[in-house]
Amino acid sequence: MVRFLSFISLLLLSFSTVYAQTEISGRRKSVKTSSDIMAAVTPVACIATVLVMQDWEGMKQGAFAAATTVGVSYALKYLVDKDRPDMSNNHSFPSLHTSVSFTGAAFIQKRYGWKWGVPAYAVASYVGWSRTYAKKHDWWDVAAGAALGVGSAYLFTRPFAEKYNLSINPVAGKGCYGLHASIIF
Repeated sequence: MVRFLSFISLLLLSFSTVYAQTEISGRRKSVKTSSDIMAAVTPVACIATVLVMQDWEGMKQGAFAAATTVGVSYALKYLVDKDRPDMSNNHSFPSLHTSVSFTGAAFIQKRYGWKWGVPAYAVASYVGWSRTYAKKHDWWDVAAGAALGVGSAYLFTRPFAEKYNLSINPVAGKGCYGLHASIIF
């Protein structure tokens, strides 16, 4: 997971360097492209985490949260019928990219804790910001998407550590350092 977070940091740094060297219209296009890519980061991180940890209950909870987010987002897009700031279509409200990103971030945070949730929320926040910067959404589209994503995840997700009495403690002695983990099934 540390390698994954390092990869994300490097990716964000690379994007910021590219943006600094492009013109404004090209910058908006680059940011839009990066938001399309980054919107998949938190869902992929969720799937990878539950598979690595063999957390099948978490997989079910994440699937319910994701299905609710996508279903409600699409329903609202067609019911509200709001034009995008760039006038490309009338499906602006809410931001699906943002709702999906925040669902993943909230799932990770709620299920596995703030240690993993903070970087996930940083990625999701970037996605939300980038959608407004690229003129695909207004700020309230993004805020609604974030609220929908967090709400869906919090509705279905239960903490992993509480259910399984997960305990992780540092260990030190005789020149050895490490972690001791225990879990009750």
